[in-house]
Order: sequence, then structure tokens, then C-alpha cells
Amino acid sequence: MSKVGYRRGQAADLSRENWAGTGPRPLSWTAWYPTEAEQPEEEVSLGREGAAWMTMGKVVTQGELRRQTEPFPVVLMSHGTGGSAADLGWLGIRLAAKGFVVLGVDHHGNTAVEPFRPEGFLCWWERARDLSVVLDLLAELEPFQGRLDFGKVFAAGFSLGGYTVLSLGGAITHMRLFSDWMTARGITRGPREFPDIASHVAPLLERSRVFRASWERPSQSYRDARVKAILSCAPAPTVRAFSNESLRDLTLPVSLIVGGADTEAPAEDCAYWLDERLPNRRLVLLGPDVGHAIFLCEATALGRTADPIACLDAVGVDRRAIHDDVAARAIALFRI
Repeated sequence: MSKVGYRRGQAADLSRENWAGTGPRPLSWTAWYPTEAEQPEEEVSLGREGAAWMTMGKVVTQGELRRQTEPFPVVLMSHGTGGSAADLGWLGIRLAAKGFVVLGVDHHGNTAVEPFRPEGFLCWWERARDLSVVLDLLAELEPFQGRLDFGKVFAAGFSLGGYTVLSLGGAITHMRLFSDWMTARGITRGPREFPDIASHVAPLLERSRVFRASWERPSQSYRDARVKAILSCAPAPTVRAFSNESLRDLTLPVSLIVGGADTEAPAEDCAYWLDERLPNRRLVLLGPDVGHAIFLCEATALGRTADPIACLDAVGVDRRAIHDDVAARAIALFRI
């Protein structure tokens, strides 16, 4: 297997404004890719205030893209609510080691790399376009210029990212469907980062031109015809906003993977519901004790103490082994 190169950078979507309305929408990106660089590999840690709560794995920072005549297949990757592309670094590293260029985005307003904004937690449909635009932009920049295979583009996402990649595949969002489902289930609270998220809608509609513009376009198609297969890990309850018709028409190969103890995106409400509607899908149920956070990077001892929700797994659950299994399934799916 190749060493894995690792780069981060900043770009912007000039066709959309940032949530403050002061400039273009920022696209902070992360890339993992095969490299033959001679520089030593370094362990990348994730956490807060300099404390290592998780570890992504070993990479060569700024290493050159491996030399080869054929272009590289691409995986677009979308993180979960309030997270970052680095949260899925374990998958990026494993895919890059097998020859893929993996491109992830920190979704503006809904990522831990910048201050949270309620707009980012309300307008989930903006996330799919982030991935398409980053692919367009990085395909014109070194070291990726002229070296990406647009005929072999795939997408992988976790939680809200699982919703995002299905949107990228052509699933259409209708907020009325989601509202009706929430009401029927008696769900009134938002995610833990914004439990009162619904109370922000009316004030934002009144004062924010950027939010109003986005709020009017959830049901547009964000399909990217370049995407050939989709991996949706623990798809979030927001998938209940998808219309049955759009899911029926989403004929790409889709793998749905979820843990049996996931309380954030319960399989019965999300992955099983999708499994009944997508025509070309495969559902993989991980062990009965596997929770939502299994799709985050491996935790350190400090992380398991400081943030048990994200870092602590049930007794007997081996996060690394499950990462290996999920990555192998992704590689098999993306070799079509």
C-alpha cells in the first residue's frame, strides 16, 4: 500500500454567500491521497485546546501525489453534524492507501473548525453543493490538476454527511415531509449543538437575506452526475425529508451501514426506511452494541474521559476493527 499524503486548504464558492453576507461561501477542504514522498509519516491527532482526544492515523503532510499515468479515482467525503472532514480521516487514510484521492469539506456554519451558526444547522441542502464545487476547484489546482478521473467519482458520508451524499446522488429534500415526521414522532428538540434550532427560523427569515435565499431552495436537485456510487454511514434523521419518488429514482449503488445501538440515527427510522425505498442498495447492520460514534476516529484515553459520547464505545466493541471492515466495504463498492 502507498503512503498517504495529507493536505488542507481554503477555497470559496463564488456563486453563494457566506452566512454573514460579507463574502463568498468558504470551503475549507482536506485531502488524502497516495504519495511516494520520502518524508516520514506523522501521527495526526484531533482534539481541543491542544489536547489529543482522537487519532486519525499516520500521513505525510504536503507529500506529492504519487506518479502514475492513469488518473486517480475520487471519493468526496462529508462529515456529520458539527464535525469536520478530519473526523473521517480514518476512512480517508484507508481509501488513499488503496489508490483513491479523497476530498472532504468542512461545511460552513455546521463545522467545529469555525463558530457554529444556526443557518448551517438548518439549511442542510447546501452541503451537497460544497462537495461538487470543491471537486471542480481542486481539479484545477496542483497537485491534482489533470490527475483526477471524473469517470470514477464516489461519495461517502457519516450522519448528516450520510444525508448529504444521498442528496448528491439525487435525493430531493422537502421540509414539509421532515416537519410532518418530526410532529408525528413528538420530536421538538434539535441536535445537542442547537437544541432550540427551530426557534431560530423566524428571526433569520426576518433579518437574513442569505438565509431567506437558502430557505427557498431545499427542493432543488443537487445531484452530481459524476458520482457513481454512495456510502452512507449512519444516515441522519434528516433523510426523512427525502421524497419517495426521488429515492426510487436514485438508481446508483448505495451501501447503508449503521450500528445496532445507534440512538442518534436509529436504524429503524433512517437506514431501514431508506432500505425500503432505494432500488439499488445494500444494508449492513453492524453489531448490536455498536453506536453512532463508531464512525469517528479512534479515541485516546484522554478522549474517552473528556468526551465519552464521541469517544467511548461499548465493552467488546473494537473501533479499529470496525473501521477496517467499513473501509473494505467502501473499497469494494468503489471498485465498480
